[in-house]
Amino acid sequence: MRILVAEDDRKVARFLEKGLREEGYSVDVAHDGEDGAMKALVYDYDLLLLDVMMPSKSGLEIVRELRRREHTVPILLLTARDAGDDIVQGLDAGADDYLTKPFGFDELLARIRALLRRGGSERPDRLIYEDIDLDRVTHVATRRGERLDLTPKEFQLLEFFLLNQERVVRRTELLEKVWDLSFDPMSNVVDVHIAHLRRKLRGAEGASPLVHTIRGVGYVLQKDAPE
Repeated sequence: MRILVAEDDRKVARFLEKGLREEGYSVDVAHDGEDGAMKALVYDYDLLLLDVMMPSKSGLEIVRELRRREHTVPILLLTARDAGDDIVQGLDAGADDYLTKPFGFDELLARIRALLRRGGSERPDRLIYEDIDLDRVTHVATRRGERLDLTPKEFQLLEFFLLNQERVVRRTELLEKVWDLSFDPMSNVVDVHIAHLRRKLRGAEGASPLVHTIRGVGYVLQKDAPE
């Protein structure tokens, strides 16, 4: 899952970025409204966290612009303004939720999970392929009923493959969706994490890794190795 954090308070932005990455999310950060709006319009995010009061363009203006262009990405507004009228204004602009500062990080995570689940059938809580079962709510993945000991990034990788099962996924696509804009595209980080994920999927019994390499293209999650 990829999240954009648009927050002009750099201390708060760093806190959010660090915490969300520790939870396994890919995070891009913008420190003013113009940059936030540009990233939100250009890149494909699963959720936006927007501060209401930012230089150059407010969070409300970004929300209105995105909704006017029929972007349906879930949006959570963050602000120190807790008056009822402010909350109504934010929701009427098209935001999906509103959280006032200061807030507990656990509450923020719960609201993010709730927003991500609202996608209905497009965002199912459980992803299943063959004998793999991944629960996006409890953040637990199993194979043949045995829990997989995955790092947050490995969990994200497996989640992305399950969302795109039996479709070839390009390496650049993985970098964009599972990592973030700050990552070096020439890095071998994808290959390293894929190797670790395969090892854990095989387990002690040496089962099929299910994640196969398509030489020169990328990877695919499917039962049988490609010919």
